[in-house]
Amino acid sequence: MPCFRGEYLVSAEESPRQREWRPQIYRKCTDPAWLILFFLFWVGLTFIMGYSVIAGAAGRLVFGYDSYGNVCGKKNSPVEGAPLSGQDMTGRKHVFFMNSCDLETKDLKINSIALCVSSCPEEQLDTLKDVELFAKNNGSFLCVYNLNSVNYTQSPSAASLCPRLPVPPSKSFPLFNRCVPQTPECYSLFASVLINDVDTLHRILSGIMSGRDTMLGLCILAVALSLTMMFTFQFITTLLLHIFISLVVLALLLVSGVLWWLYYDYINDLSIELDTEKENMKCLLGFAIVSTVIAVVLLILIFVLRERIQLTVDLFQVTSKTIRSSPSLLLQPLWTFIILIFFWVLWVAVLLSLGTAGTAEVTTRGHVEYKLISGIRYMWWYHLIGLIWTSEFILACQQMTIAGAVVTCYFNRNKSDPPRRPILSSLVTLFNYHQGTVVKGSFLITMVRIPRTVFTYLSNTLKEKEESTCAKYTLKYCSSCFGCLDKCLSHLNQNAYIATSINGTDFYTSARDSHNILSKNPGHIASVSCFGDFMIFLGKIFVVYFTVFGGLMAFNYHRELQVWAIPLLLVAFFAYLVAHNFLSVFEAVLDTLLLCFVIDMETNDGSPEKPYFMDQELMSFMNRSNKLIDAKTRRNRKSLTNEDGTELQPIVR
Repeated sequence: MPCFRGEYLVSAEESPRQREWRPQIYRKCTDPAWLILFFLFWVGLTFIMGYSVIAGAAGRLVFGYDSYGNVCGKKNSPVEGAPLSGQDMTGRKHVFFMNSCDLETKDLKINSIALCVSSCPEEQLDTLKDVELFAKNNGSFLCVYNLNSVNYTQSPSAASLCPRLPVPPSKSFPLFNRCVPQTPECYSLFASVLINDVDTLHRILSGIMSGRDTMLGLCILAVALSLTMMFTFQFITTLLLHIFISLVVLALLLVSGVLWWLYYDYINDLSIELDTEKENMKCLLGFAIVSTVIAVVLLILIFVLRERIQLTVDLFQVTSKTIRSSPSLLLQPLWTFIILIFFWVLWVAVLLSLGTAGTAEVTTRGHVEYKLISGIRYMWWYHLIGLIWTSEFILACQQMTIAGAVVTCYFNRNKSDPPRRPILSSLVTLFNYHQGTVVKGSFLITMVRIPRTVFTYLSNTLKEKEESTCAKYTLKYCSSCFGCLDKCLSHLNQNAYIATSINGTDFYTSARDSHNILSKNPGHIASVSCFGDFMIFLGKIFVVYFTVFGGLMAFNYHRELQVWAIPLLLVAFFAYLVAHNFLSVFEAVLDTLLLCFVIDMETNDGSPEKPYFMDQELMSFMNRSNKLIDAKTRRNRKSLTNEDGTELQPIVR
C-alpha cells in the first residue's frame, strides 16, 4: 500500500518543491495512526457482529415465539430440559395466548402460556367442543402440543392444557405476529399488558418491525425527493427558484399545522389509555414545537434574503458549470448511498440480534425463558458509536473525493481540455494516502455527537421529574452547545479536506492553512458561501418535511399498537442523511470553488507571469457579488449618520 511507502512522485520533477497552494507534486500518507485506530475499532465491531449472530435470535423478535422456546414459522432446535421444544413450526406462524383475557406480568414475564398456531380463532369459542372443531376444521391447535386434539373433550387435564373459556375472537396483527383479541374488554387488557409492560428496547424494535413496510416506502420517497432536488439545482433558473421557495414555505406551514392538529386530536381523544399512545402524544408535542420554531426561523431568513435570489441563481449556475465539466460528480452520491444503505441494513440487523441475545433457561414446568446476557448494553453503545463514526467516514470520503476532482479541474490551465477521469484519480489518491485524515475528521464529529446524544437522552429521561427542572435546562443547554460545535466542526472538516486535496498535508495542517487564508477574506467569501449553503439547506428541509408529512399520515392509522415516534424519527434521520448525501455534491463543489478562488487570488495577480486559474464566468460572478455586498455595506454606514448627513463620531474625552 503506497500509504506506508514514503512519498509518491506524481510528476517528472526530480526534487520536491517548497509547499505552496497548488496540487502537490509529492503525496505521502497523512494521519496513518488514525487509520490504524479505525481498523482496530472495526475489529471490535466485527466481534460484536459475530457475537450477535451466535448469541442473538432476531427471529424471536420478528416472528414471535411460544413458551417452550419455539420460534413460530420456523424449524427449531431442541432446548435441553424442555421436552416440547425443537418442533417444526413452519406452518404455525401466529402466537396465541391461552389466557388472553386475563394477562398479567411479573418481572416482565407474561403469566399465560403462549403457543404457535396456524391461524387465530376469528369467532368466539365457548366450549372445548368448539375448540376441538376449530382444530379439526382449520388445523390450528389451541391446546398444549402434547395433548391430542381428539382428547380435548375427554382428557381430565384439558382444563389446564387448553385455553380459558370462552376463547374471544382474535385477529393476527403485525406486532410479533400475535393473535390480538377483538372484544373491547379483552383487547384493552391484552394491549395494556402486552405493550405497556415489555422492555422499552423491545417496544421500540417492535414499532420498527411493525412499521417496516411504511418506513421502506418513506425511505424511497426521500430518495426520490432528493434526486428531484439535485436535478433542480443542476438546471436552476429564477422562476424555478421562486417555485422551489414557495414549495418549501408550503411544506413548513403544512407539516407544522398537521402536527398541531394531530396533537389536538390526541389530547381530545378520551379513549387514550396505553403508554404507547401517551408517548406518541408527547413526541407529537415535541415535533410540533420544533417544527414551528424551525418554520418561523426559516420564514424570517427567506424574507431577509429575498433580494438576493438572482445572486443565488448565478451562484448555482457557476457551480453547475463545474459539475457539467465533470458529469461523473453527479454519480458520486450514488455509490455513497449504496454503501450507506448496506451499512445501515447491517447495523440494524446486528441491533436486532443484540436486542434478543440471551441464554435459554428451563423452568420447572418445562417452559423456556431467555435471560439477558450481562454486558450487552455496553455493546449497544459501542454499536451506536460505530454507526455514527462509520457513517461520517463514508460521507467524508465523498467530500474528499469531490474536493479532489474539483481541485484537479480548477488548477488546470487548459480549460478547453479538462482532465480525464478526475473522480477516479481523486478516489485513488484518497484511498492510497488520505484515509487517515478522513478518519480523524469523522472521529471529531463523532466525539461531538456522542455527548450530544447522551445529553438529549438524559434530558428526555428527566422530563417527567418535576424536581429536576434545573437539570433539564442544563442538559438542553449542553446539547445545544454541542450542536453548535458540530456545525463549526463540519465546516472546518470540509475546508481541511479541500486543503488536503490541494497540498497533501495532514488534517491539522490543512485545517490551519485553510483557516488562515480564509480569514484574510472573511466578509465576501462568507457571504457568498452563506447564500449557497442556505439554499442547499432549504433543499434538505424540503426533503425531510415532505417525508415526515407522509410518515405522519401513514403511522397515525396504527397509533395504539406501536411507538411510531421512534420509526418516524428514524425516517426523518434517514431522509436528512439521504438529502445531505445527494445535495452535498453542490455544497462540496461550492466550498471547493470558493477556497480555490481565494487561493488563486492569493498566489496569482492576473499578469502574464502569474495568470489566474479561474475562468471568466467565475470572475464575473465574484465581481458582481462583491459589488452587491459593498453596496449593502455602504447602506449600513449611511444608517449610522444623523439627519444632517453628519457621521456620528465617538466621544473623545
